Amino acid sequence: MFPLTFRIAPQPPSRVRSRPSPQAPPRAAPLRRAALAASAASLSLVGSLAAGAGPAVALGSPGVGDHLTVTVRDVGKGADGTFQVSCHPGAGTHPDVAGACRAVDRNTRWGRDAFAPVPDGGMCTARYGGPATAHVSGQWAGRAVDATYDRSDGCEIARWDRFVPLLPEVGSAGR
Repeated sequence: MFPLTFRIAPQPPSRVRSRPSPQAPPRAAPLRRAALAASAASLSLVGSLAAGAGPAVALGSPGVGDHLTVTVRDVGKGADGTFQVSCHPGAGTHPDVAGACRAVDRNTRWGRDAFAPVPDGGMCTARYGGPATAHVSGQWAGRAVDATYDRSDGCEIARWDRFVPLLPEVGSAGR
């Protein structure tokens, strides 16, 4: 019989990384602490929003500065002009301050621009809603507002109509 012999090939030296001693904090520790603090603050805010403090705080408590200037042209029916609207609490020269504030509140969603233009590339009907135009500027929910409105197609008409009575209702004669 043949004797069985096994050879064990030498292994290359392993690349063991030394760990820092427990006394020395890692270099990234201050950054981790800052990230954890920011995460905790975010979770606290989200938790308070979910617990019911949400929309009243996020959408405009006093001091946030919910104030809009609305300039309307070519609507007719005495609706043209420049109007001021302050919300939370409501005040201003707009003919329907409470309704205007409700319209903006209704269109406000956390993390979205309530006054955003119609997205490019959308499918819109080729319906003309008349020559009416509007410009809304000011401050809403802590954000600057500078938006223009017209009634040049179905998407723009729908965008306008979402903000009635902040923007005046345009009768069927204008459509």
